[in-house]
Amino acid sequence: MTPWWIALQFLTRLPVRLRAMPTPEQNGRSLLFYPLVGLLIGLLLFAAQCLLGDSAVLLQAALLLALWVGISGGLHLDGLADSADAWVGGFGDRQRTLDIMKDPRSGPIAVVVLVLLLLLKFAALATLLENGSTLLLVLVPWLARSLLPLLLLTTPYVRPGGLGQSLVEYLPRQQLPWVLGANALAMLLFGWPALLAWLVAAAVFIYLRALMCQRLGGTTGDTAGALLEIVECAVLLTLALAI
Repeated sequence: MTPWWIALQFLTRLPVRLRAMPTPEQNGRSLLFYPLVGLLIGLLLFAAQCLLGDSAVLLQAALLLALWVGISGGLHLDGLADSADAWVGGFGDRQRTLDIMKDPRSGPIAVVVLVLLLLLKFAALATLLENGSTLLLVLVPWLARSLLPLLLLTTPYVRPGGLGQSLVEYLPRQQLPWVLGANALAMLLFGWPALLAWLVAAAVFIYLRALMCQRLGGTTGDTAGALLEIVECAVLLTLALAI
C-alpha cells in the first residue's frame, strides 16, 4: 500500500507519514492512486457539506472552498500562479518561461489569476449547493486528479531533476490506462453530468496540453498543477450552468 500513501501524502495535507523514503519505482506506481485520492477529497467535501446542514448557501460555499484548498495545501494553486506569471512574462520564449516558473515570488498576474479562479469556483459552488446538486462535489476533484497521470503518460516532462521526473521515468504505462478507464466508467454512475464533465475536461486538457507542448515542448509540475485547477474550475462552472 506504500504507493497509495505516497499519493495521499503528495496530493493532500492529511496527516500521513511514510516509514521510509519511497523508491523511484514506488513514486511511479503512486500515479495509479491519484484518481482515488481525488475521490477521497470529493467524499470529504460531500461529508463536510452534509455536516453544514441548512446553513446559508454562501457560507457553505465559502467554507467548502476553504476546506478544498486546505486539503490540497494550495499545491496546485501554486502551480497555477507560477504558470500564469511565466506564461505572460515569458514572452513566448521557452527558457525564459521555465526560469520564471522557478522563481518563488508571485507577480500581479499570478494574484489576479488566483483571485479570479477562486471567485469563479465560489460562485459555481454556491450555485450547485443552491440547486441541491451536492453529490457532484465528489465528481469534480475525482475527475481532475485522474487527468494528472494522463498528462504525464502522454506528455514529455521537460524539467530535468524536477518533482515529476521520477514519476514519469517509473510510470506504470501498461496498468495506468486500465486504471484510468475503470475510474472513467465508475464516474458514469453520476449519469449525464459525468459525461458532460468528461467532455469539458477533455476539451480543456487537449487545449492546455497543446499550449504546453507549443511553448515548452512538454509539461512541468507547475503546468500540471495549473491544468488541474483550470479543469476543476471549468467543470464546476459547466455543471453549475447546466444543472
